[in-house]
Amino acid sequence: MKTFKFPARHGYAVEISPFIPTRLACATSQYYGIAGCGTLLVLEQTETGIALVKSFDWNDGLFDVTWSESNEHILLTGGGDGSLQVWDTANPQPGPLQVLKEHTQEVYSVDWSQTREENLVVSGSWDRTAKVWDLSRGGQSLCTLQGHEGVIYSTLWSPHIPGCFASASGDGTLRVWDVKTGRCRLAIPAHKAEILSCDWCKYDQNVIVTGAVDCSLCVWDLRNVRQPLSRLRGHSYAIRRVKFSPFNQTVLASCSYDFTVRLWDYSRTEQPLLETLEHHSEFVCGLDFNLQIPNQVVDCSWDETVKIYTPLCLAAPPPSAR
Repeated sequence: MKTFKFPARHGYAVEISPFIPTRLACATSQYYGIAGCGTLLVLEQTETGIALVKSFDWNDGLFDVTWSESNEHILLTGGGDGSLQVWDTANPQPGPLQVLKEHTQEVYSVDWSQTREENLVVSGSWDRTAKVWDLSRGGQSLCTLQGHEGVIYSTLWSPHIPGCFASASGDGTLRVWDVKTGRCRLAIPAHKAEILSCDWCKYDQNVIVTGAVDCSLCVWDLRNVRQPLSRLRGHSYAIRRVKFSPFNQTVLASCSYDFTVRLWDYSRTEQPLLETLEHHSEFVCGLDFNLQIPNQVVDCSWDETVKIYTPLCLAAPPPSAR
């Protein structure tokens, strides 16, 4: 396991570059995101550890980060002042290339579309709106989508369907949106609690997982949402982020305020929990799988560390029978 320590900053989100498998970015905040500034860390995985490539400071906390899908140097962050910041790792200047300011409260989620037909960004905010942006068209959003009755914690593009994204909210619903019509296609009362995270399956356009304050994960088939495909229990506090594996259709990871990261196989009706990792001393808020290095995971925590590792359950060959 490789560890990078960033004193006086608390990790909120981490994402590995889609272009450079050894490069990652971490969005951090001072004073646990309650007050103070934020720092974007651009890190490089080496043979012996993790090195700092570049850092960018912002005058408010940073809560999420996403890499551009078209330019290896460009990143986007969401901040506590309601703005989105565009950064360029090749730019010698310390400030952002662009600042997008329309949200009226914290931007808690940003995501860059992965489909080739578009180059869009979606943001989700505590102001209960999601906004879609085309950064090549200036600083105004293309559209604002409303419908959630609680704060939006997570907004994520479908990796399969152009112009489609999902959002998870404090109102307990998971919603699927169509940008072309500007409407909600589906609203699922997924949990009787705040939903803090969601993720799309990389292999099936109809499968989404949600993670909530009720300590459970629910895997949903959008063709039949009367009940989840699987309900995964094991965390003892709220689930902060969920991620599907890019290498195994039914494997996913979750991180929590219980200081743990857990690996699951939702296809297992008995013992879906594969492994529990307890290597942090504070809330674990950021989590990602490496798209190019099989089974490698990165996470970040309020304990001021980023960690890169391969869980034992993924490193071992799969059992021949379940």
